[in-house]
Amino acid sequence: MINGFERKQALNFILCNCALSALVFQERIHNGYYQNICAEDEISYDLLQLKRERLIEMVADGYMRVKEFVGPVSLWIRECDPKTMRDWESFYYKKLAEMLKQKGIILSPHEYIQDLGRKLYTKITEVTQAEIEEVTEEDCLKYIYNLVINRTFDGYQTEIKTIYGKLQRDLGVKIEPAPDEWDRLYNVDFYIQVGSRYIGLQIKPITYEQTLEIYRWKAWLDKTHDEFERDKGGKVFITFSIKKEGKKVIYNTEVIDEIKKEIERLRKE
Repeated sequence: MINGFERKQALNFILCNCALSALVFQERIHNGYYQNICAEDEISYDLLQLKRERLIEMVADGYMRVKEFVGPVSLWIRECDPKTMRDWESFYYKKLAEMLKQKGIILSPHEYIQDLGRKLYTKITEVTQAEIEEVTEEDCLKYIYNLVINRTFDGYQTEIKTIYGKLQRDLGVKIEPAPDEWDRLYNVDFYIQVGSRYIGLQIKPITYEQTLEIYRWKAWLDKTHDEFERDKGGKVFITFSIKKEGKKVIYNTEVIDEIKKEIERLRKE
């Protein structure tokens, strides 16, 4: 921390208050267009958009602490385990409605989110008056929506893909996405084919607060997973992923050896 700024805050300050010279960004050095710009040229649209987004984020995080008002989205999306963004959006608004009711806030979830966006816009006008021409109220409304819906869902899907890739590397076998029917009937996200039989896999991102609930998930899913084993010949394994030191890792690492043993069993039979 230097001069009271953390790294991210310092970056946001630079992006919002300094001229965005193209050569500051290394990925642009070899772009002929940016090599030839001069001081009289206007800032390119993409850099202007980046500057606007960073300004909104700086005020949202540093002055309003918006994330404290939108609910525990990381916890909720893991509880939801959505397959589509629409699933997550419906679930989020349901949980938000419950939170608002508990707090005695008489607003619908949609009204509450829009109200946060308008408050963010007002705060920006107070904090950065000189930059306000570049930010609109609509920008702020979109930011709040993207924060709780798009970015949360995209992060959740990225976590699943990260663990999917790690499992495939560690096991040394091809892992395929399960058909929608298998998802509905057996609660299976992916599968490994061994001969004419299949091993089912489910990847479940969790938070540290949810680790104590693992046995409940297993008990709840046992019936459908038993049905999968009866119908498809192989067992189903749940891989719990968790964020540790900024990285997505497998929480129950013993599952890798268990899957390997099941692969060998099916190969031998």
